[in-house]
Amino acid sequence: MQKILITGGAGNVGGALARRLVQNPDYHIVIADNLSTGNKSKLPSKEYKNWEFVYCDVNNYRDISELMLSYKFDYVFHYAAVVGVKRTQENPIQVLTDIEGIRNVLNLCKNTSVQRVFFSSSSEVYGEPVELPQNEATTPLNSKVPYAVVKNVGEAYFRSFKQSFDLDYTIFRFFNTYGPNQSVDFVVAKFIALALKNEPITIYGDGSQTRTFCYVDDNIDTCVEIFEDSLHLNDTINIGGADEISVLDLAKLVIKKTNSKSKIIHLPPLKEGDMTRRLPDNSKMRKILNRPLVSIEEGIEKMINNKEFLQQINL
Repeated sequence: MQKILITGGAGNVGGALARRLVQNPDYHIVIADNLSTGNKSKLPSKEYKNWEFVYCDVNNYRDISELMLSYKFDYVFHYAAVVGVKRTQENPIQVLTDIEGIRNVLNLCKNTSVQRVFFSSSSEVYGEPVELPQNEATTPLNSKVPYAVVKNVGEAYFRSFKQSFDLDYTIFRFFNTYGPNQSVDFVVAKFIALALKNEPITIYGDGSQTRTFCYVDDNIDTCVEIFEDSLHLNDTINIGGADEISVLDLAKLVIKKTNSKSKIIHLPPLKEGDMTRRLPDNSKMRKILNRPLVSIEEGIEKMINNKEFLQQINL
């Protein structure tokens, strides 16, 4: 049986990954999370017996070392991080502390039985767009805000540990993954929750900033295939959609899909961190999936019709 650790496994993406992997009885999944932004409601069903949850702060070396040295994992998905634009801007020192967690995990991986580590990086490493679409190999990393800098430094650590200790890795650069288990302080879930309650939808600035959105199933399908088929070893891959939509048009689309009476209210622009455009070169991802990605329209409909999401927002 392969032993797999998922740090940050009570979050949106980490939880979805855990729920997928436990379906394979050949895996034993350990989910580590300090629940600062995660929630136990996102953990796998208790009908599966091949997983367990451990309260653990990866930034605390004693916490994570006791866990990793006792289990001797075969694979590690390091997804633990402080997330969310507003939260990361308001807590920059807390964000920078995540570098400790990256170092802790890698140092323990190189000294134990871990065969490969997967890292949840972010589109934020690209900063303000220099070229579009943003390519893993050619686009300069233009990071400035602490969250982006931490992800960039993290990527450098993974590459350096491969060079120095031959520790295999894969870096996932996530572009706005959303889904029914996403907390409502992220844009898609937030807009839908407000729209379903006919409450005002607030937008920073004029809403012309564009994003691409990746439905969580597309994210998980790609990452699990990479893991199980040993693809993109010691490589970096963008995980995201390729259809740009402005934040304003997203709000209008959500209002339309929910038949909402919500009004759109514009707030002053954020001082930093709200990049003008995001557009990944997702050719590697599309080749792996070999199927159409879930469109933002489909994704919104899936969330509107999801009972767990409706319960989360008290509807």
